[in-house]
Amino acid sequence: MYIRTAFSTYGLQLQKIPKALSSVFSAFTVFILETKPPTLFSSTPMDMAKRSRTILFCFILISLFLLCSAQSCNNNIFASNKVFSACNDLPYLDSFLHWTYDPSSGTAQIAFRHTGIASPRWVAWAINPEGKGMVGSQALVAFQKSDGTMSVYTSPVTGYRTQLQKGDLSFGVSDLSATYSNNEIVIFATLELPKNTTTVNQVWQDGPVLNDSPGTHDLSGANVRSMATLNLLSGQSATTGTTNSKIRSKYIHGVLNTISWGIMMPLGVVIARYVSVFESADPAWFYLHVTCQTSAYIVGVVGWITGLLLGKKSPGIQHTAHRTIGILLFCLATLQVLSLRLRPKKDHRYRLYWNIYHRSVGYTVIILSILNVFKGFDILNPDDKWKKAYVGIIAALGIVAACLEVYTWILVVRRKKSSGDENSPNGMKGTNGV
Repeated sequence: MYIRTAFSTYGLQLQKIPKALSSVFSAFTVFILETKPPTLFSSTPMDMAKRSRTILFCFILISLFLLCSAQSCNNNIFASNKVFSACNDLPYLDSFLHWTYDPSSGTAQIAFRHTGIASPRWVAWAINPEGKGMVGSQALVAFQKSDGTMSVYTSPVTGYRTQLQKGDLSFGVSDLSATYSNNEIVIFATLELPKNTTTVNQVWQDGPVLNDSPGTHDLSGANVRSMATLNLLSGQSATTGTTNSKIRSKYIHGVLNTISWGIMMPLGVVIARYVSVFESADPAWFYLHVTCQTSAYIVGVVGWITGLLLGKKSPGIQHTAHRTIGILLFCLATLQVLSLRLRPKKDHRYRLYWNIYHRSVGYTVIILSILNVFKGFDILNPDDKWKKAYVGIIAALGIVAACLEVYTWILVVRRKKSSGDENSPNGMKGTNGV
């Protein structure tokens, strides 16, 4: 039992082992699992010792296979037999950088590899001499055209809306070439950097190919994290603080707005809609409703401001629908808060119109809030578990609201029926109690 479980666990990793080794290993696994007493699993001490050594050898063999087959820049062999003195596993987009650098001349021979390319895509690797980020970077771009040939060229990135047009870089580039094989694109080049350069800001990217031209890359997830500093001498690479700060701000923005607009606002509406029906909850429901909605508004405004700051830090990156809905939500919610100052008393003749306005704006805010939260998920592209968790929360609120809606109608009908009976001079509906 334990052996079968252990092998099942390791079996999940068989996809990482070369096919030849996988076949041998699979046959050996079947032999171990299917052999029955008294051969392999007999209960004598000597056989138990042999069994333990066999199992230990098997696990060692598995570990060696997995280590040997792990994807790393160190075990790569180029088809052209080129050899580089250093390499780095880049943290995003299945990419690797190999290089040989001569600081005295500033010459760097590089090979940028991007694996896992199943559909037509362009890849790029760049150095940014001006700062950290995309704008100002000097890029090497490559993709396979529809006729099967490779297109490889240099492109200076001058803005966020770049289409990666061909152009000269701020430093010399020679021996530029690219290959595509086994779902992997490799860009080779020799760079003429300033002498004694030690650290560079690197950016790498990928995106779809449309009509033999680079299309717009994704604006979330790994595609906005793919930048780092690189020490050409030590080989050390670190993601940039600016990138980490921006990513952190995006997550803060998402969390604040999901909790406030996406959860607390709908919860406040449920309280006002259903808890108010219970006479014993009056006026506690009102203060609970106001507290929930006011807290949601305050937290939501903070999240809204973080969104404006993110937009200011990312010129050229526009999420028009998400931004427009966010501004509209802020305006409507602010009107709701201000309208509390104009709330007529219960017996005032304008109270009915105020209630219609308040509920209409409130339900509109809820619908737009949930819609914008999902648009935010699409932009931020977090792990699926977070989106599923939010869907679960909204679904739970919806189920609770549906159940309370039915119960509320039953309660209201009973009250009206009871009120009608009490007003009848002859008992129930004027039928003498029959």
